Amino acid sequence: MNPALRRPLVAGNWKLHKTVGESTELVAALAKALPAEPTAEVVVAPVFTALSAVRDAAAGSAIAHAAQDVYWEASGAFTGEVSAPLLSDLGCSYVIVGHSERRQLFGESDEHVARKAAAVLGAGMVPIVCCGESLEQREAGETEAHVLSQVGAALAGLSEGDLAKVVIAYEPIWAIGTGRTASPDDAQQVHGAIRGLLSERFGSALADGTRILYGGSVKPGNAAELMAQPDIDGALVGGASLESDSFAAIVAAAQA
Repeated sequence: MNPALRRPLVAGNWKLHKTVGESTELVAALAKALPAEPTAEVVVAPVFTALSAVRDAAAGSAIAHAAQDVYWEASGAFTGEVSAPLLSDLGCSYVIVGHSERRQLFGESDEHVARKAAAVLGAGMVPIVCCGESLEQREAGETEAHVLSQVGAALAGLSEGDLAKVVIAYEPIWAIGTGRTASPDDAQQVHGAIRGLLSERFGSALADGTRILYGGSVKPGNAAELMAQPDIDGALVGGASLESDSFAAIVAAAQA
């Protein structure tokens, strides 16, 4: 990482875990485990029903909160959806868009991800745009082509000002929740390719300032080596973010 250009970011994606009470207990324990002013930016993404409670429990700490998904329309007859203005109203700073589980399980396309990212930016929040390849794509040598296509599609049509706010998270699908992790060299290669795409399309200044996170079975034991890579600016953490001690250890690794 280059701290002079990019502040590390560690985000915990709690997925479909934790009641409201469990969520507030976790964020309170995390606040105690972290330094008062961590060098890395720390974000947690609870379920929708716990967002307001987590916001209140994290008040006065360095922990920001994020949503795990969003719908691109601001309002209307869209039963079951949650819009960007509603998330902004809850004080969310970030919204995860395009996670592989959304793409695989719920049929989200690159166009959907682009519309969601634009909606998040329009509501004054920051999208964490996810990308990643399947095991089949990796074994076929299609990793970079697939990932760069996803990134390019997600950012299409955004202004330069909006592009400068976006966070990208590379999560190889085959490493999510499996215990398998891309090697630091493999992860760096893809991160470097993403930054290269940003530089080619939008200029080196924007590329150098964009934070690119790694996700996929990130744990305290592998976090430091991953985040020591020059183009890895933090982590999007799944299972290890559900325990305060393990998540705090990953934050500490990002600050090293």
